[in-house]
Amino acid sequence: MTLFLGIDAGNTGVKAVLFDSNGVELARSVRETGSSSPGPGMVERDINRLRSDLVDLIIEILDKSGKSGKDIGGIGTSGHGNGLYLINKDHEQVIAIQSMDTRASGIAADWHNDGTADAAFKIAYQRPWASQTPTLLSWMKYNKPELVDSSVHLLMCKDVITLALTDEIVGDVTDMGGAGLLSLPENSYSDDLLEVYGLRKYSNLLPKLLWPTDIAGVVTDDFAARTGLSAGTPVVAGFFDVISSAVGAGVTKLGQTSVIIGTWSINQAIVDKPAAGVFMSCGILPGLFMAMDNSATSATNLEWVAHHLMGGSKDAFIDADRISFEASLTPSSPLYHPYLYGAAGDSNARAGIFGLAGWHSAGDLMRAVFEGVAFAHVQHIETLRSADIPTEGIILSGGGSRSPVWPQMLADMLGKSVSVSSQPEAGALGAAMAAAVGTGFYQSLDEAVTSMTKAPRLVRPAISNYALYEKRYKLWRAVQNSLTTHWETLMELRGE
Repeated sequence: MTLFLGIDAGNTGVKAVLFDSNGVELARSVRETGSSSPGPGMVERDINRLRSDLVDLIIEILDKSGKSGKDIGGIGTSGHGNGLYLINKDHEQVIAIQSMDTRASGIAADWHNDGTADAAFKIAYQRPWASQTPTLLSWMKYNKPELVDSSVHLLMCKDVITLALTDEIVGDVTDMGGAGLLSLPENSYSDDLLEVYGLRKYSNLLPKLLWPTDIAGVVTDDFAARTGLSAGTPVVAGFFDVISSAVGAGVTKLGQTSVIIGTWSINQAIVDKPAAGVFMSCGILPGLFMAMDNSATSATNLEWVAHHLMGGSKDAFIDADRISFEASLTPSSPLYHPYLYGAAGDSNARAGIFGLAGWHSAGDLMRAVFEGVAFAHVQHIETLRSADIPTEGIILSGGGSRSPVWPQMLADMLGKSVSVSSQPEAGALGAAMAAAVGTGFYQSLDEAVTSMTKAPRLVRPAISNYALYEKRYKLWRAVQNSLTTHWETLMELRGE
């Protein structure tokens, strides 16, 4: 049986998962790649460590599966979108900024005030934000021009993986579109768009543009010798990870909705034209686009709690689920705003607890974190609906979808059933499915979905909770709105 390898690189780690042609997982390996913070609001990674971890992952996965590199018919990649990965002429790192970085919040604010954001929206159907690639590149232009001048290529996270595998410099439509670097609906680079950002002179940094299922290159002799892969194995261009997770969860058709409870709060629906008024949009297939409203407000909050308040052990996440599950929803339960890394449209926003009293328990506090994350998802879904984007048939994926708490909360808050993907590694599966299509094993992503995904699990709402959640959500929004000016003052006090 032909096998397909999916490699999924997020903000906090990278994983490799080996699947057969029916989507059955044969082996999985994970590495926490780590991040550094050289200054306030800055989040960076070491590409050399990412490459080293990639080699170890592949050696381990072949050993775990008992398979040979010759059994693998194709490799697909996915990775976090946005951020900024600059590479020099020797294919070495100049800087690798991740998509939770907010150093460029001032530039984003200026662009929203001076009309740049509106001008960009007319071309890219996106308004720039702090962690977006053009905003970060502009920050580098003003603050680290010598680093930009030494750069030869601008890549996305998963493109760094593709480069390590194939020694090829490529990008794909989903990543570049999701980063506000493409003219839509054409799905093409635009000098006019770069001119709006003041970045036209850097057009030479942009990589060759492919569709996700296009062959980007083949595994090199050197990489094969170091890992056990077979030289010449095809590698496809791959996906922006939120698109890969949607595909791996079975979302490929017009009108379907994907909600990803991961490091980011991802809320997206497939449409037949770019949608106005939402956070971002990008091509997924010729003639289809993904309309999204997203922010760094999801399970990263639980990760922070687990690492900083619960010891960071492997059981910390299980304990967090248990403690939250044991706490009851009451009208006076505390509220949590999940803005550790800012909010959509407001990089000044910060996390906080409202309404905490002496009689509340640790369970009440943990339950508030889960609820605040879920409310942030609901807020994004409301934004999609306000742009006349249907959000029926929601399929949940991402690590948080495996929690017994979040799926039920979302169903209760929305007052409608939601489905949970049966594939725990939907991002890696989506990447593997792209490889299966790109190598001709399947003729389309729809065909790959039929063969490689299983029916999701349905979670029905507890209607008795809906009315109380509706009231608490209104209060949550009101508190959030009242804090806006105070968040701005806090940033001023810090000198940002």
